[in-house]
Amino acid sequence: MFKKIVFVTAWAVAALSPSFVLAADDALAAIHITANIPNKQFHVQPRDPEFGKNEVMHYNPVNNTLSSVRQIFDVKNTDGSVHAYVEGRRSLYNSAHHTAIPLEVLFNNVLLTSLPKEVVDDVTSTPGMTAELHIFSSYPINPNGHNGLYTGNFTVIFDAVPRVTL
Repeated sequence: MFKKIVFVTAWAVAALSPSFVLAADDALAAIHITANIPNKQFHVQPRDPEFGKNEVMHYNPVNNTLSSVRQIFDVKNTDGSVHAYVEGRRSLYNSAHHTAIPLEVLFNNVLLTSLPKEVVDDVTSTPGMTAELHIFSSYPINPNGHNGLYTGNFTVIFDAVPRVTL
């Protein structure tokens, strides 16, 4: 009789609280969602939403060069022009050998430096346009002195520059 009461009690507890019974077999799904909706007046966005996360410059052993990185951006500023500059080191760096390979960064065929420069004028940016970001190394690669893994991190900053009225 005692065994029957224990069995019925245990069964009732399990039936009334399924979380105890299922706790051993839980599964989780972590979900991270982002959405970037550009401003109607100003935006500079890459066409590929994955751009900039894991870009690779491949080494060509025939001519000792690195491949370039290219990306098309949608650009619009209804209230003026667009200026851009680079923040950070414009190079690939190898910490093991303490060597660097300088990189050139062009946006809409304008060479970017650490100082802001106009990359899209007022008239062109008002209706919106596409422009190419081009990252490359014009530096010759010496396979004996530049071997190993090189990495680089920099940020291109785009500024909405207001229209100047006289």
